[in-house]
Amino acid sequence: MMLKWSKRRSAWSAVGGAVLTAGLVLANPVLAQEALATSESGQVVHLNASAVREVPQDWLTMQLAVTREGADPGQVQAQIRAALDASLEAARAKAKPQSMEVRTGQFALHPRYGNNGRITGWQGQAELVLEGRDFGLISRTAASLAPLVVSGSSFSLSRQARQQLESDVQREAITQFRGKADEIAKAFGFAGYSLRQVSVSSVDGGHGQPRPVMMMARAEKAMEADAAVPVEAGKATVQVTVSGSINLR
Repeated sequence: MMLKWSKRRSAWSAVGGAVLTAGLVLANPVLAQEALATSESGQVVHLNASAVREVPQDWLTMQLAVTREGADPGQVQAQIRAALDASLEAARAKAKPQSMEVRTGQFALHPRYGNNGRITGWQGQAELVLEGRDFGLISRTAASLAPLVVSGSSFSLSRQARQQLESDVQREAITQFRGKADEIAKAFGFAGYSLRQVSVSSVDGGHGQPRPVMMMARAEKAMEADAAVPVEAGKATVQVTVSGSINLR
């Protein structure tokens, strides 16, 4: 009798342990997920797909600067302000939304020192910025705003163009990822797949941008209104990569 009771007790202990283990797994989603991942570890495939597109840059930013120097800082500042205000008014008269927008840039006023370490004078500089999609209008306007001179320029994508480009490239990369996943599943003899995890990243850059034009003194005859500053846009590149893993089914 004692022997039979021991056997029954062992059997119930085994059943109770199994029920307890199952209860723990079901009660703990993390354990359940780990168990599922372990059972499907042989059916997981990692892959990635990329899409790249190159488009002309459509936004020009051009900086113009005026420099003045003298013994009195107030007088230097007044001269700079007078030149900047006149150029700002002339540029605003030609401004158009998106085509050419006008704003002021940096302003700086600093002392100049002699060999004895004392202040010998003051130098100031102010900046006017023209930017937009109409390259011809911007370059012609820049050439007409004497005494300001071009101190730098750069090309980029407008916000609208960049958003549209990133959306198109992302859609293309996702399509390539799905096509590659479907191809891999069929190659291994499975009917299809399910997404396990996925991430999307993008990288953008530009090339062919002109180097900044260093500010220099120019003769009055070079300041003709019709003498447009030569500019040439480069291209912008956006690349989107979709990476992830799939479960073959």
